[in-house]
Amino acid sequence: MRDVLKSRLTIVIALLSASLGIISCSLPRQDVLSDLAQYTYLPAYGQWLESNVTLTDHTKQFCQTPTDTSAQSSKAIERLRNAFYSAQSQWSLMQPLLVGPMSEGNKSWQVQFYPDKRNLVARQTETLLDKMPTLTPQQLSEESVVVQGLTAFEYILFDESIDLAQPSKKKRYCPLLMAIAEHQRALTEDLQQQWLTPTSGMAAQLSQFPNDRYLDQNEALADALLIQISAIDNLKKKLGAPLGRLSRGAPQPYLSEAWRSGRSLSNMLATLNGAREIWTGSNGQLGVRSLINDRELSHKIDQAYDVTQAQLKGFQQPLFQLVTQSDTSALDALYESFDALHRIHHNELAQSLNIQIGFNAADGD
Repeated sequence: MRDVLKSRLTIVIALLSASLGIISCSLPRQDVLSDLAQYTYLPAYGQWLESNVTLTDHTKQFCQTPTDTSAQSSKAIERLRNAFYSAQSQWSLMQPLLVGPMSEGNKSWQVQFYPDKRNLVARQTETLLDKMPTLTPQQLSEESVVVQGLTAFEYILFDESIDLAQPSKKKRYCPLLMAIAEHQRALTEDLQQQWLTPTSGMAAQLSQFPNDRYLDQNEALADALLIQISAIDNLKKKLGAPLGRLSRGAPQPYLSEAWRSGRSLSNMLATLNGAREIWTGSNGQLGVRSLINDRELSHKIDQAYDVTQAQLKGFQQPLFQLVTQSDTSALDALYESFDALHRIHHNELAQSLNIQIGFNAADGD
């Protein structure tokens, strides 16, 4: 299936390139959007699907293969966790790239339920398995989004109360693990199909105007920037909530995005990297940066990304532990960097491009 998808992706890109080649007066913004569609969005959606195919394969292998020793079981669980890390990281990178179908109908809740302020994931997971011990992917698709996504998968893999090395625990939780993995694979496969359709897919709608979604390239660019800027704003919220910035200064470590797996900060870095790809473009192709004539502003944004990425890479402990320490100055500095990066994009970049950034329905998810 992977080879077929790669082949179809190559064909679609070739068709889009050919169709754009006959446009004699292509506008710069259209060039940027076309490059982003072909070299940033499409490859990212393909990698996201690939990560979920891998997660599905590893989940089936873990659940369907008996483990005779504790050592074998530990290795099998570790392989499954690594596959989960990859899927989780790729989803985090996708946050600034969710323009189009994924931004409609609250689909993001099917991938990640956050914030989980009342431990709903744990409670609904246990209730569901008590009710449906032989849960199927079809049955899961009819259940709450709380139990359909990576947050529930993370709960099963990392919660201290669950030891998948025990045969009884493995038997109880594997049906849900397999159903979630299959649900994620099917969701991302469907999304990629919606991007790959040659004449009416999302990639084509970012490359040829007018179309059923966008009147012109200005409207499309505004939409792309809205998603990117909203993702940066959500980084600030995802750090601010556990830090206590949103609760009168009281730390809330359990509001860390991925506190069970300890991957909150690495996921933030993946999201930041995704946002920067919209700014710079991928593989030497055009990004939003190429539309800016103000060198001072371009340098300011480049520097803001550099500083924030360096800060994220500098942390050696999980966010859950860091927010409970007496000295949170490094986290406070990171929060200010997220805030500054958001303001530069929302105000200065948008103004430079003469684009009004409005409200995104996904804000705060």
